[in-house]
Amino acid sequence: MATLNTGLIIVGAYADKVRRTLFAQLRDKVKSKEIDSKMIAKASGDLNKLLYEIFVNRLKLNKGDVVRIVVDYDVENGNVVWNLDSLRIEVFKRLPEEDYAEIVKESVKRIEELEEVEEVRMRIERVGQTDLGDFVYEIMVGDEKVGALVLTPLNDEGIVRGALVKPNPVIIEKTKVNLENLEEELLRVVEEKGKVVEEDEAKKIIEDIEGMIG
Repeated sequence: MATLNTGLIIVGAYADKVRRTLFAQLRDKVKSKEIDSKMIAKASGDLNKLLYEIFVNRLKLNKGDVVRIVVDYDVENGNVVWNLDSLRIEVFKRLPEEDYAEIVKESVKRIEELEEVEEVRMRIERVGQTDLGDFVYEIMVGDEKVGALVLTPLNDEGIVRGALVKPNPVIIEKTKVNLENLEEELLRVVEEKGKVVEEDEAKKIIEDIEGMIG
């Protein structure tokens, strides 16, 4: 049993790749006259008809989409016998530029914002206390408020949670911190523990925390 593997190939070129790959794999058998080149051409043509039905008629793929075709076969009595039960196809669809152009622009902008934040280090400022005795902090970058935290003290430790909107909107779920070197601990949590979310979700959490100040 042998295996034909086209590797990644655009749909517009799959038929030629199947034919060339099969001829290359069976070159020695042609020389030894175990199979005639005409039968290789016939076998590749038969497989390509099936693949055309799958790619064009059923999946409606475009010529620029990418596929990988893997299928086992045997050579029996001068013929290539495909094991179609082993046929495996991977499909990678090409996205129209209008589907991702804006995402690229937004991502570049996010990176620029991240670089700005790295240049101006974050700082944590305590701004109030809740009726339950928890402490509320604002996360600042320069003069801009970018997030909020609430800290529940527990002996020598504390539980902190919060959210930021810049450089990327993230939430910080309940995390234990050491109350010694508290500002460094809070900065570490902000930089390492964030979970990426939609901006509206991060803003909502920040508003909720700010509303807890007694």
